[in-house]
Amino acid sequence: MPRSAIGARIARSEVAPAVIFVLAWLAYFGMLQYSVVRFRVRIVVTLTAACVALSWWLARRATVRLPAGAVAVALTGSALLGLTVPLFSYLPSGWESAAMWVLAAGAVGAAVALLRDRPRSAWASAVGAYALASVIAIRTDPTPKIDVWVTLQQAADALARGDNFYSVTWVNSPGIKDAFTYLPWTAVLLAPGRWLAGDVRWMHLLWALVLAVGIWQLGVASRARVGRSIAAAATALVLLVPGTLTQIDQAWTEPLLLAALTWWAVLIVRGQACWAVIPLALACASKQHLAVVLPLLVVWRPFGAARAIATGALTGVLIAPWFLSAPADFVHDTITLLVGFHPIRFANTWYLFFLHTYGITLPFWITGLIVLGTLSLALWFVARRQPPLGELLRWVALVLLIANLVNKQAFYNQYWLVGALVAVSLVADRPRAHPQGRSADSPTPPGPVPRGSGSRPERSVG
Repeated sequence: MPRSAIGARIARSEVAPAVIFVLAWLAYFGMLQYSVVRFRVRIVVTLTAACVALSWWLARRATVRLPAGAVAVALTGSALLGLTVPLFSYLPSGWESAAMWVLAAGAVGAAVALLRDRPRSAWASAVGAYALASVIAIRTDPTPKIDVWVTLQQAADALARGDNFYSVTWVNSPGIKDAFTYLPWTAVLLAPGRWLAGDVRWMHLLWALVLAVGIWQLGVASRARVGRSIAAAATALVLLVPGTLTQIDQAWTEPLLLAALTWWAVLIVRGQACWAVIPLALACASKQHLAVVLPLLVVWRPFGAARAIATGALTGVLIAPWFLSAPADFVHDTITLLVGFHPIRFANTWYLFFLHTYGITLPFWITGLIVLGTLSLALWFVARRQPPLGELLRWVALVLLIANLVNKQAFYNQYWLVGALVAVSLVADRPRAHPQGRSADSPTPPGPVPRGSGSRPERSVG
């Protein structure tokens, strides 16, 4: 077997799935870089095609195996797209170019290291490039003109004063001025960057490093060298996708969420499901839409209803100080404002497609019906199949993706989380084998599948 293969020898029937994955990955993230800040029908169509592909993948219960060559193509393609597709940032043009070349060099370096079967070097190349690009962005654009950064900065100041940031009116915000639209632990987990170094984006960088370590640990749980290889590949794919510099510059918070979800997965694979409640609760107490994760975990036996309920309870405890001190402000900022917020013209969703193309404003109940219908379908499949961890993460990604596509507001960062979850799911597809022959996240022992159980062995796509 060639040393460059990530995973077992790739059968001829598995080549097509790897090619499809790489093409879909590049189309998805290339269009996402292009989407900031513009609406185009072709962007919505591309994102929808990716949704169809992910749905098909889940329907087939497929395992995609990526040889190092395929990952190298994906990383090299990411570098080229990053350099050629229009990019939005507030960095001075010279420094923007420098940061983009750093990210491109990191991607190519990771690709070469994977081809030479050096996963540690590939991981280090990706992490080093991301860190250097972050330093460039933070130092050369100290005051990005986006309400996300302004609200996070001033929420950290309010937290330091002991004020409830849901009751604060923001100063010099180019967008929202009277609301903190995240759940409170986004501010708590990012505030030390402001307190210690003057900018919350330093904590964004730290959480991205925590994410990278988490992906590596998920691969290490495999106990095989292949685990480290796919972990290095996933780290590079996640950190160096097109649009990364915009996400860093704009202080978008999704890497924080993915870091928490990844460490939840690490603890699940290690057989420490009770401890996994903590990172999952921190994620749920940071952003509202992660509430869709908990119902899926209620019916997924390796985590189970009791731990899912404990996660919800801990989330409530984490949120309670802000809610109890200003309940009306909290509900306004995190629920009412968002439900009634006007559509933003460059959100690439089907809601905006109908508005831009036909002048039709879809009623909110249609969005709710589609999201609840998707979640119900995912619940049925997860409860019936009891999938392994990797497939479960893809179900979470699919629910989030469909919610994005039909919403009034969905931008690069929300779509980034979906793609990044899919990349992490590839690492989770390769859990450590327990001495008894069971994987850490396997809900049932190996052996014949009972007739009518609804489960069947995984197979390769195509």
